[in-house]
Amino acid sequence: MPGIIGKKIGMTSIYSAEGKAMPCTIIEAGPCVVTQVKTQEKDGYEAIQLGFGDKREKNTPAALQGHFKKAKTTPKRKLVEFGGMNDLNLGDVVNVELFEEGQYVDVVGISKGKGFQGVVKRHGFGGVGQATHGQHNRLRAPGSIGAASYPARVFKGMRMAGQMGNARVKQGNLQVLKVLTDKNLILVKGSVPGAKGGFVTIEA
Repeated sequence: MPGIIGKKIGMTSIYSAEGKAMPCTIIEAGPCVVTQVKTQEKDGYEAIQLGFGDKREKNTPAALQGHFKKAKTTPKRKLVEFGGMNDLNLGDVVNVELFEEGQYVDVVGISKGKGFQGVVKRHGFGGVGQATHGQHNRLRAPGSIGAASYPARVFKGMRMAGQMGNARVKQGNLQVLKVLTDKNLILVKGSVPGAKGGFVTIEA
């Protein structure tokens, strides 16, 4: 599906025509350069590769430098493939004019990493029992994780403590509230995954 690469700037709120405050996320979307056009004959599928964000040439591998020179552009920090944009050619520029105010989009980003967390924070467990009646250091414990002699194992998928966050998250059906073409900014209603300054992809 058509899309664009962007960077999360932060959150703010704007007022609707009825005077209602609406929370929104500001995303710097584009300009993105078409760095590769994939075809059915050569690659087995059709897609275009977009590049976003400038990168220093000395920090770019030689193979990638040649890849960007084919598109006659500077090295880019983020590369993402999109389908449904086969009318574009190598070196073309895509910007926020791809979107219109009022339409709904999906935003994909990498969520904030929370490190190793317990079951209360990670899965919303309530802990074990009360603080009285002999309970000691059990308020945030996971409790039982399985039966005894049968099945004599813990089932796969059991919700337990572990790494939380730092994963690919797609937030669907976010409304585009405003498109500022002169500043390459797009405002979408609600929050999107990731920290400030993180890369996101917006799919129409």
